Amino acid sequence: MSSEKLDKLLKGAGLKGDIEDSAIIPVPNTDLVMVKNIDIFTPIIDEPETMGEIAAANVTNDVFALNVPEISGMLVFLGLKKNMPMYIAEGILKGIKNFMEKKIRSKVLGGHTIYSEWPLIGGEASGFVARDKLIKKDFVKEGDKLILTKPIGNQAIMAAYRLQKNNPDLLENFTMNKLDDSIDLAVKLMITPLRDVVKAIHSYNDVSFIHSMTDISGFGLAGHLSEMLQNSHLSAIIEKIPSIRLTSELAYEFGYKYDECEMPETAGGLLLAVDPSRVEELSEKLNSEYGVKNWIIGAIDNIKRPKFVRVSENVEHIEITKI
Repeated sequence: MSSEKLDKLLKGAGLKGDIEDSAIIPVPNTDLVMVKNIDIFTPIIDEPETMGEIAAANVTNDVFALNVPEISGMLVFLGLKKNMPMYIAEGILKGIKNFMEKKIRSKVLGGHTIYSEWPLIGGEASGFVARDKLIKKDFVKEGDKLILTKPIGNQAIMAAYRLQKNNPDLLENFTMNKLDDSIDLAVKLMITPLRDVVKAIHSYNDVSFIHSMTDISGFGLAGHLSEMLQNSHLSAIIEKIPSIRLTSELAYEFGYKYDECEMPETAGGLLLAVDPSRVEELSEKLNSEYGVKNWIIGAIDNIKRPKFVRVSENVEHIEITKI
């Protein structure tokens, strides 16, 4: 569903408010808020443990996207076919447990399982953050620079992963070694948590120079950037596109909107709108002190109609082969 259709649906149901990545709940008599997210999706890879890690990353990303430094825990949801081998369910749970405990120092708190004709994986995650450190995605300033912390393209790459298994003849124009490397990189990116980005931000006493933040997922880079413009009369331009090697070729082959930056992502990177006077400093800190590769990809401007996201005619394409 597009962001525009979702917006219309919420309005029709009487649920329309500012678009945020997670629910934000004030904790009474404190300066804290609780941030909660639920996310459930279908498998995109056959290896159960890896799929579990991707699911955990996908659930926790939206909590990290509001600058929450620690995830309190995750409740797991699984929808399993009755004839599914037990080792698959066990593998998924092992992957979730590994991600939560080893990668972000959190834990699995419990969950719920149902029988389903279509496999479903996900759950709920939550955490706490001080109100003055909360970074939403409802405010930008003209001149803000945009930082992206993961290259785009994992859904186009994973489409090739599925074709490798089911219809390899459709990939005869691609070099298998390069394709395998891109699939490995896409998986590595999807199971990389956003926690280190948030740790870098919390190294500052005052985070007000970061005006807006969101993670890139189902609506793609342009779609989530447009959400940053929701309460402004400003526009945005994308001047640089970092993407996993072979993304553009596969996107054109499979009909993904690569040129428009509207390809969906799973467990994508964070997109930050940053005061231009501090953007180089933050970018360097992320890279050198926290090992987070990132790219300054564009800016907030006032050139086109309000809430309009455009890709520059002279956009720079950066092919990413490793992180």
